[in-house]
Amino acid sequence: MSKKRVLITGGAGFLGSHLCDRFIKEGFHVIAMDNLITGDLRNIEHLFKHKDFEFYNHDVSTFVHVPDKLDYILHFASPASPIDYLKIPIQTLKVGSLGTHNLLGLAKSKKARMIIASTSEVYGDPMVHPQKEEYYGNVNPVGPRGVYDEAKRFQEAMTMAYHTYHGLETRIVRIFNTYGPRMRLNDGRVLPAFIGQALRGEDLTVFGDGSQTRSFCYVDDLVEGIYRLLMSDYVYPVNIGNPDEITIGEFAEEIIKLTGTTQKVIYKPLPKDDPMQRQPDITIAREILDWEPRVSRSEGLKITYEYFKSLSKDDLYTKEHNTFEGFVRK
Repeated sequence: MSKKRVLITGGAGFLGSHLCDRFIKEGFHVIAMDNLITGDLRNIEHLFKHKDFEFYNHDVSTFVHVPDKLDYILHFASPASPIDYLKIPIQTLKVGSLGTHNLLGLAKSKKARMIIASTSEVYGDPMVHPQKEEYYGNVNPVGPRGVYDEAKRFQEAMTMAYHTYHGLETRIVRIFNTYGPRMRLNDGRVLPAFIGQALRGEDLTVFGDGSQTRSFCYVDDLVEGIYRLLMSDYVYPVNIGNPDEITIGEFAEEIIKLTGTTQKVIYKPLPKDDPMQRQPDITIAREILDWEPRVSRSEGLKITYEYFKSLSKDDLYTKEHNTFEGFVRK
């Protein structure tokens, strides 16, 4: 009990698993919690033998109990890609609302500091570019992406209410497009979609005319920013992302060059409410956290591509890997 203890929800997911690694490295006792709807136990399999790691197979939308003390809570449980939250819209709303409420209550009872994973999606299809934290956004609450966007906006409001009313120590990170090893090839986001198509010998699918932009941040850089924000005294939302903006059309060409694929790019209609521009203003992160991304897109893409190449053929075509069989909760 002398070690600092941290609860990481969504701990078997892409980002959550990297956070588990970071906090183990920092000497924490790590408790990962995940209901495995989109998480994958293989992401944290290497941690099960570690004496300072525990795993709970649990849905945070129901009552959350963790014995003994907690020093920090990182709420990163949520579907995070359109293919997921369009398939499970109610669960997406519940984890952002009920789940956040449950964890804030837990943080209050444990006197723990809590950080929530918000998103650039709170800006919707932005009419301000690049996006600053002071921008209120342009969100369609009843559109297909509304279940995710509004869940995150409510999550921010609930978190700030607990801070102002109960005096709870809270932090809010607004995460922009992130990539790296352990992403799911079938999660619908553009980077794994392009690489997966290249590895399967399929044409690369661009939605719209390819002029819409994204800004991709390598996962190690993002984790560093999250860690610094958690340990800071800043209570308001902070953008963490890489401002190196690129169009989706240009990005497809980068993936073709990286993978050496001979397939062509095909174009399909743009989904409703798909943001046309996405670029973080990271002035606050630079000034408050002394943080900015270090890994270039070319370097990060090489690492990510090697990870995807290492997957088996079954991984390239199998839909899900969320079984709890063969793993024992400590």
